[in-house]
Amino acid sequence: MATAKVLAGAKVVLPTGTVTDGRVIVDGRKIAGSAPEDAETVDLTGHWVVPGFVDMHNHGGGGASFTSGAIDEILTGVRTHQQHGTTTIVASFVTGDMDFLVQRAGLLSELAEHGEIAGIHFEGPFISPCRKGAHDETLLRDPDPAEVRKLIDAARGQAKMVTLATELPGGIDSVRLLAEHGVIAAIGHTDATYEQTAAAIDAGATVATHLFNAMPQLGHRDPGPIAALLEDDRITVELINDGTHLHPAALELAFHHKGAEKVAFITDAMDAAGFGDGRYMLGPLEVEVKDSVARLVEGGSIAGSTLTLDRAFKRAVTIDKLPVEDVVRAISANPAQLLGMYDTVGSLEPGKDADLVVLDAEFEVKGVLRKGEWLIRP
Repeated sequence: MATAKVLAGAKVVLPTGTVTDGRVIVDGRKIAGSAPEDAETVDLTGHWVVPGFVDMHNHGGGGASFTSGAIDEILTGVRTHQQHGTTTIVASFVTGDMDFLVQRAGLLSELAEHGEIAGIHFEGPFISPCRKGAHDETLLRDPDPAEVRKLIDAARGQAKMVTLATELPGGIDSVRLLAEHGVIAAIGHTDATYEQTAAAIDAGATVATHLFNAMPQLGHRDPGPIAALLEDDRITVELINDGTHLHPAALELAFHHKGAEKVAFITDAMDAAGFGDGRYMLGPLEVEVKDSVARLVEGGSIAGSTLTLDRAFKRAVTIDKLPVEDVVRAISANPAQLLGMYDTVGSLEPGKDADLVVLDAEFEVKGVLRKGEWLIRP
């Protein structure tokens, strides 16, 4: 079979807008500007073709955790999300013992070097005990820049993001350290005031970890971090669009203030994503998943999600009534740009990796192409 293919007849979402009856040419692993004579034509009339999804905050799936020491388990999680259209994935850690995190970061950096994952996100241990969510409070610590540096070094150039409660001792210095090393400093699991949040943004923070969740609520006299994160154009806000983490009005508020170019849809998925209800471990804590909602067995805090990005996409278009082009920005282009990968992924343009998703008229996944290979053939 010819490696080159022409995907024809679909609505194709490009950075410039949607082309009806469009076509995408794939030659080998890349999107091409013109088709070789032996290219096969794939008729996708009645479908959408969108860029592969980019998830910058994901803890696992398919029954497997990215903090597992077993490569085959980690790859099970990666493959699970690929089946739901996520062709680029950052592996996220929950809080753990420093030695454990250093060891696991070494393992994941190898998978990143081989292109299986797009890098590593440390969500903890440098977070607030007041807003710990599903993190083990006994393992939390202040963001000492030396310890932050230790994790960055352990990731061997593959650390993409660190979530911090920047109001804690060492928080601002750690933000500066991360910015100097080209690692995203994300404000999250924080009890910061409005003023403390603004100071962290001035120091170089650029992302809000799952905005609204694990932070003080918006107050009219004490606006807290949410107001600071929403109003500053330097911040991109992560949103978990699963219908559990956010009321639709909160999602609308974020899009209204940030615009589509400063929102990143994430899953914050844990092991149960794409797998089902039951009991799981999130780091050292036990989680029960019931009706696809994950909560800690002790205390009942929401513990990540069971979301996959195809569901976030469909919900955004059908329930939240967002334009498809805005959803594509939030689910592909924006996270790719934040991760420094937009030259290769995040949009359908010649020269980029042939990563794309085929959706039917109801926005269900019918095809997934990654680096020119069909993972799901339409």
